[in-house]
Amino acid sequence: MALFLVGDELGNIKSLRPSSTPNEVPSTLTLLHSAKSSVAALSIASTSKSVAAACADGSVVSFTRDDNELHVLEQWRETRLKPEQTFVGLQATDRGIYSCTSNGALRLVPDGKGKQPLLGSLPARLSNWRLDSDQATFAYGGDEVELSVWDTEKAFASSSSTEPSGTKRKRDALFPGELWRAKNLPNDGLGLRQPVRITSLTYLSTPTGLLTGTALGDVRRYDTRNARRPVSNWKGIGKMGGIKLVEKGLADHEAFVSDHGSNLFALDLRNGRVVYSYKGLAGAVTSMAPSPSLLVSTALDRYCRIHTSFPPPPEAGQSQDNKGQVVEKVFTTSVPTVVVWDGVRTVTSAPEPEGEDDDVWDEMENIEDSEDESKGRKRRRNAD
Repeated sequence: MALFLVGDELGNIKSLRPSSTPNEVPSTLTLLHSAKSSVAALSIASTSKSVAAACADGSVVSFTRDDNELHVLEQWRETRLKPEQTFVGLQATDRGIYSCTSNGALRLVPDGKGKQPLLGSLPARLSNWRLDSDQATFAYGGDEVELSVWDTEKAFASSSSTEPSGTKRKRDALFPGELWRAKNLPNDGLGLRQPVRITSLTYLSTPTGLLTGTALGDVRRYDTRNARRPVSNWKGIGKMGGIKLVEKGLADHEAFVSDHGSNLFALDLRNGRVVYSYKGLAGAVTSMAPSPSLLVSTALDRYCRIHTSFPPPPEAGQSQDNKGQVVEKVFTTSVPTVVVWDGVRTVTSAPEPEGEDDDVWDEMENIEDSEDESKGRKRRRNAD
């Protein structure tokens, strides 16, 4: 069964193993590590057993994971993190651990002792930072910070490669290392500039596809190969307080979206239609982690919820037969802040095809039937 890691506001990191039969055997939540500050971000490397955790006090810890245990490898502090600021991105990879803060402090701590960390500087007032799966690019957005895509290697280039201090930079000019930047929407019907309030973002199936959520409740889809403005802008998706989180699902054309109320729903990326929503949530979602056939979310009401999930219909606009539901609630003693999936797809042994044994019995029945029929014929002939 899939394994999830959950961090909470007290600094605890726990493992969550969903039960295959939640109505009979409850899921287990096991304490693995305790820190001194709230867990702001968690990440599990997809190609190794490396785990990273970033805390509100600026500390970052790297672990190695062995079954259901975490072993501390290294710990450091992001000295550029200031009070009232937080981590907006964290990614454990085979190269090292990337971290980014809301004031634009970018850091890469390479694997192996003795290697010096690489530092980079990004714009401030960021709300979310994501590294692409191939690690070649990353993206960010925030408060009056448009969606932007950077070359990962060039982002850590030395300051000597930047523009001379005496030159005046054009407003739309890209930073060194910046590959693409979105353009704000046209002015509204009153001719007023529309504010940029990106609250969450995620990469889609290709490095050129990105999805963002805004404080105005809109979800926007971008393709960096096309124009700088969104290729789709779905208004009013978030019902309360705007969009809080957007996450790409594992199925085609699937995304999960939550707002600052207690709304969580699956979105069809072909048309921006809400395929289904989850009922019975009593608190705003703080984090979510999609996995095959399951979605785990954490909320302010101190529950980890395990949801079923189903892909969007084969064709856009069709009705959805299967809709996701909450199958189990796991109570935590403190507010969970983040949940991540370990990325391991469990392979279960396939059951024996039902047809094999059935065919044997069917053949035996056919033989018996034929014998009975032949006896009946002989009896009828004798009677005649």
